[in-house]
Amino acid sequence: MADPLDALGYAHSRLVRHSAESPEAVPATDDPGARLVVLAGDRIVVTAGTALLTPEQAARADQRSVTLYLGRLDGRPVFAVAVPAEMAETYEADPAFRAIDLRSLAAEGVVASHELGLLATGKSILAWHARHRFCANCGAATTLAAGGFRRECPACETHHFPRTDPVVIMLIRRGDTCLLGRSPRFKEDMYSCLAGFLEPGETIEDAVRRETFEEVGIRVGTVAYHASQPWPFPSSLMIGCIADALDETIVIDPVELADARWFSREAVAAMIAGNHQAGLSVPPPMAIAHTLMRAFVEERV
Repeated sequence: MADPLDALGYAHSRLVRHSAESPEAVPATDDPGARLVVLAGDRIVVTAGTALLTPEQAARADQRSVTLYLGRLDGRPVFAVAVPAEMAETYEADPAFRAIDLRSLAAEGVVASHELGLLATGKSILAWHARHRFCANCGAATTLAAGGFRRECPACETHHFPRTDPVVIMLIRRGDTCLLGRSPRFKEDMYSCLAGFLEPGETIEDAVRRETFEEVGIRVGTVAYHASQPWPFPSSLMIGCIADALDETIVIDPVELADARWFSREAVAAMIAGNHQAGLSVPPPMAIAHTLMRAFVEERV
C-alpha cells in the first residue's frame, strides 16, 4: 500500500545541500556535469520531464540576476538562477521547453517528486534574495555569500540568513466528524483545514489552539503532530497537526473564513473521491490538507 505522504508536493528531495557552513568550494556553473534550475519571474523552465537543465540549455538565459549553489544531486553540482520574466518566452519559442509556475508543476506531476523539494529550496532562497538586498541592521547594500545561503553586509559586517516561516495547519476532529473551512479566496466549493502562522514565543500546540479559536471560536484540547510540508510561496513550512475539539459551536471570523462546518467521515471521503452530492471538494493530494483529511477518513490518526 502506497504511503499517503508520497503524494505531498515539495516534501521529497535527494539534494545533498550546500549551506552557509559548508566548507566545499562553489563549483563552476559551466561544469559539464552541472545542472541548473532556471526561474524566469515566477516560472520554472522544464524540458523532457525535468527542471534540471544542462549548462548548454541554461545558457539561453544569459541575463542572470542571482545564481545559487544548492548542493549536489547524485554527485552533480546543482544551481538555481533567477532571470528576467521575459526569458520564459525565449525558452517557450522552442517546443522542447515549457515555463510553468511551481504550484502547477507540482499539481500536474510534470517532474519527478524528488525534484520538487529541490525546486522548493531554489525558489524560496531566490525569493529571499530578492527581498533582502539591504542590511536590516544598517541599511547598506548586502552581498551574496556562501553560494547564496548567506548575505553579508560590508558596512557593519552583519550576516543574514534565509528564513522559513512556520505555519500550523490542523484538522480539528470531534468524534466521527471534522471541522473544515473555506477561505474567501478559495473557489466556491472547496473546503480545507484551518491554518495560521506561528507567532514568536509560541509552541506548535498553542498556535493550533489560538488559531482555531480565533477563526471558528472552538476550544481545542489535545494536539498531535502528523506531518510537515515545505511550502515555497514564498518560504513557509506547513506543520500538519490533528487536534481534538472540546466543543462544537462554530463562530466564524468573517475576515478569515467565508464558511466553516462539521463534516462526517463519509462526507469527507466523498469530497476526496470527487463524488460529494453537493459537489464539494478538497485541495489536491499535493497539499498537506489533503493528507490530513485522508488520514482522518482512513482512521490513521
